[in-house]
Amino acid sequence: MTVTTSTARPPALDSAELAGVLAEIAADARRRRAEASGEQPLLALDLVRRHRLGAVRVPLADGGAGYTRRESFALFIRLAEADPDVPHILRLHYGFVEELLRDPGAYADRPWLAQVLDGRLFGGAVAELGNRAGVYTFDTTLVPDGPAFRLNGRKFYSTGAQYSDYLRLVASDGDGERVSVLIPADREGVRHEDDWDGIGQRHTGSGTTVLDNVLVHPSEVVSLPFPGPQSRSGAQAQLLLHAIAAGILRELTADTAELIRTRSRSYSWGNHDESRHDPQILQIVGELSAAAYVVEAAVLTAAETLESDDASLRASQVKIGVEDIALRAAGAAFGALGASATRSAQHLDRHWRNLRTLFSHNPTVFKARAVGDVVVNSASLPAVGYF
Repeated sequence: MTVTTSTARPPALDSAELAGVLAEIAADARRRRAEASGEQPLLALDLVRRHRLGAVRVPLADGGAGYTRRESFALFIRLAEADPDVPHILRLHYGFVEELLRDPGAYADRPWLAQVLDGRLFGGAVAELGNRAGVYTFDTTLVPDGPAFRLNGRKFYSTGAQYSDYLRLVASDGDGERVSVLIPADREGVRHEDDWDGIGQRHTGSGTTVLDNVLVHPSEVVSLPFPGPQSRSGAQAQLLLHAIAAGILRELTADTAELIRTRSRSYSWGNHDESRHDPQILQIVGELSAAAYVVEAAVLTAAETLESDDASLRASQVKIGVEDIALRAAGAAFGALGASATRSAQHLDRHWRNLRTLFSHNPTVFKARAVGDVVVNSASLPAVGYF
């Protein structure tokens, strides 16, 4: 895998450099939609690497951009506004960076933080499509082979894996215990199948990773953060999905406003000859804008709690609170634009499909019940894993 890097520091959040990168990502996403070619967001990821957006949370003293938690989530939202596939692809990368920053001594003998600073991306996969009971049980195995190990199995929901330089993978060892490895993504025996067929987030590479007798060196067996009710890594991973939703709502509002501005036709029962001056149409856009603002505000507020013991609770509350707001907004946009908005060329349905796909992670019904148990009975939240 070819990686183009820069010796410059990652851009500041409000810099012209970052604005230019985001504009280029957005323009490329529009082009790919218009051409309907199914092309992957490779240009966007090349820009992420060259401008080292994967290192924005690394402290200034270490060569990063020194973003705060809130600033990093503001970036995720803006990336999602440009192309919602991109921050989703980077979700595990940003989680791994937080792990490196939280316990740098644990990996002091390994060059991973330097790789992050050089623009490399870290992905991975945990979930499998088997029908075994439980969440953290795996058919993928890591077994000894002389002084090294061999990894065999199939992973699904491998979001971002095919675009990454390194993979963090979870397996069962010979005793049935969970074990984690971190290996180059292009190592012999690793195969990425671009078979994700979800209704949304279509280019996140969330399909199958095949592991066929992959060599794993002892130094590549790494610690696996044990899931717990206060898992900050798990809270970040969940909240990042809601940040993507916030970015989608920003783009939905902008798309709807632009289509109304350029619409010459009105409606026989409308209030004005031009839709852009119809007060009821303007009301819909105002409500879309408010929904985008509320979801973004909730995400950014929760981001400030990610260093606290309340991190998982706050991320769960955001999911419960914003899901219906976001999905209603994605449907309401059609009420402002009429039948022409349903044409495939407008691609307006992508917003609902992407939101529905994002919110299908970690079903809300379970989250709401668990949060209610905390509020009523002071119960502990269930375990939340790294991924």
